[in-house]
Amino acid sequence: MAELESPNVMPKLISFLSSLLKRVAESNDLNQQQLIHQKVSVFHGLTRPTISIQSYLERIFKYANCSPSCFIVAYVYLDRFTQRQPSLPINSFNVHRLLITSVMVAAKFMDDLYYNNAYYAKVGGITTIEMNFLEVDFLFGLGFHLNVTPGTFQAYCAHLQSEMLLMQPLNFADSFLSLGKSLNKAHL
Repeated sequence: MAELESPNVMPKLISFLSSLLKRVAESNDLNQQQLIHQKVSVFHGLTRPTISIQSYLERIFKYANCSPSCFIVAYVYLDRFTQRQPSLPINSFNVHRLLITSVMVAAKFMDDLYYNNAYYAKVGGITTIEMNFLEVDFLFGLGFHLNVTPGTFQAYCAHLQSEMLLMQPLNFADSFLSLGKSLNKAHL
């Protein structure tokens, strides 16, 4: 688990993934037309969580002990889920539940060792029953399409790298170029 070559890789990955998801959620929150057509699901909370996406991902990273690859694969799963479920776009009411579920499913699929649903539920601040429902709905929402090819993995790494470069000064660019290599060595 958590075979991290550089201790700085995961915090950067968490930061930029959270930034990307925050922008997507905020954009979907502002799009009133989508709100009309969104269906309510087990992923929707009654209120917006008070914990930021960044803090939530840091919490998952701290306690889930999953490999760095899991966060990339979770990102792939989130994208697949929203493509297959257009009436459930990521927004501020569902992003946290989608995150804990996608990371848990990715850890179960990618890592040799992972925690049970009760543990992930505790990390995510939800009940075990909710976690179980979220997992089932997420898997059906993905059509059980869990395999991520190396090419797809690299494409999503490249997308996050471009996100990183947009948000950071150019002097940090060199440290980001090794992200894909580090993640591949860690688990693929």
